[in-house]
Amino acid sequence: MNYSFIRWLVGWVLCIEAAFLLIPLALCLVYGEPLAADYLIAIAVTALPGVAMAAKRPKNQAFYAREGFVATALSWIFLSLAGALPFFISGSIPRFVDALFEVVSGFTTTGASILSDVEAMPRSLLFWRSFTHWIGGMGVLVFLLALLPMAGGQSILIMRAESPGPSVGKLVPRLQKTAVYLYGIYLVMTLLEVAILLVGKLDLFSALCISFGTAGTGGFGILNDSFASYSPFVQIVVTVFMFAFGVNFNFYFFLLIRKFRSALAMEEVRGYLLIFLTALALVTVNLMTQGGAGFGYALLHAAFQCSSIMTTTGFSSVDFDLWPTFSKTVLICLMFVGACAGSTGGGIKVSRVLMYFKSIGRELRRMINPRSVTVVRLDGKALESRMIHSVNSWLLAYIAVFFGSMVLVSLDNFDFTTNFSAVAATLNNIGPGLNLVGPTGNFGDYSALSKVVLMFDMLAGRLEIFPLLLMLRPATWRK
Repeated sequence: MNYSFIRWLVGWVLCIEAAFLLIPLALCLVYGEPLAADYLIAIAVTALPGVAMAAKRPKNQAFYAREGFVATALSWIFLSLAGALPFFISGSIPRFVDALFEVVSGFTTTGASILSDVEAMPRSLLFWRSFTHWIGGMGVLVFLLALLPMAGGQSILIMRAESPGPSVGKLVPRLQKTAVYLYGIYLVMTLLEVAILLVGKLDLFSALCISFGTAGTGGFGILNDSFASYSPFVQIVVTVFMFAFGVNFNFYFFLLIRKFRSALAMEEVRGYLLIFLTALALVTVNLMTQGGAGFGYALLHAAFQCSSIMTTTGFSSVDFDLWPTFSKTVLICLMFVGACAGSTGGGIKVSRVLMYFKSIGRELRRMINPRSVTVVRLDGKALESRMIHSVNSWLLAYIAVFFGSMVLVSLDNFDFTTNFSAVAATLNNIGPGLNLVGPTGNFGDYSALSKVVLMFDMLAGRLEIFPLLLMLRPATWRK
């Protein structure tokens, strides 16, 4: 284990976070909030160990999958611990476990909150709360890779550990340039949404916070009713951008370099669109027939909620907990499917869902004709057996974490629907669930133990489970 490399990488992550904290510090001065000293303390506590850890570049820069996964998991843990300090030091969230829950939910782009009155929060803290979505959406280590060249070709291991999806590769031969392309696309799309929201007569603060949550597919709102108070124009814009940020960013890269056939040939993107349109049609019809809604109302809110839930953003334009059971069931299904791999969304991912169905089809063909040689193909390419084994192993780990978490949070004695949707919402990085943790509720009533479990779920969901499990495995730390 290359401990010096892990120390150096975590140190750089803390230094970058300290720099990011300067933005809400500046905002608190602009708005005249008495929080400057609290931010300065948080920045100092973050920056001093960060500088000490990153000051000496390790002599041995060779690292492998083990170091990549462990460094990624530890970076996100330290990132969250430091990110919670402004909320805790300022007293805006008095209990550290609650402040940590809020920030883990932010960085993992989950959007689950313990706050009952969001609008009472100082504006600079609301900005930091939403900004954590944007930081975590593409990944702080991907940002680090864009800034800091690393020796050797193993830095792809860090990107694979942090980026969502069953397979992550380089867009261009140099990994640093790949990271620059990804963040460039991410930034341009975010600024485009900000500009359109400003045209819709939102103020700059609201446009930025909403765009951060949309880009990171996070879900923290700056109003208590999330999106119910906004105009249909704003809701439509956010619906479109939520869906856009749930698309595999390779699709946009292909469009950027004018490889339109490669973009249109991506099965995952086509499957993503098909699943969304099917869910939209089902929920719209159900709201009209059983919910008594008109076509325009049903289509607008069905599109918003299907886009929000499938991309695991978590914004809500209505209290969908009051919708007919069929519509809520469709939304629950979308929670598990999730967005595309290589996007900022969470969930199982459309690419994995496609692989599972294709694997089932292969087994059915084998049962009919045992001697036939069949392969699973995605985008016209045969998938290696190792890839199929990997996605199957991931599903087993996902199921184990899901039901283990269900057992632990059930100790709080809430109803089954609340606990099931709470675990589903956190492990899939969605945010709101049903019943007590629905769009009008929050996670504040859970015990400290349950919050720790749900924080683990949020981190596991964002990091694709295995980095955290490997970090907790004693054999990982042996030389």
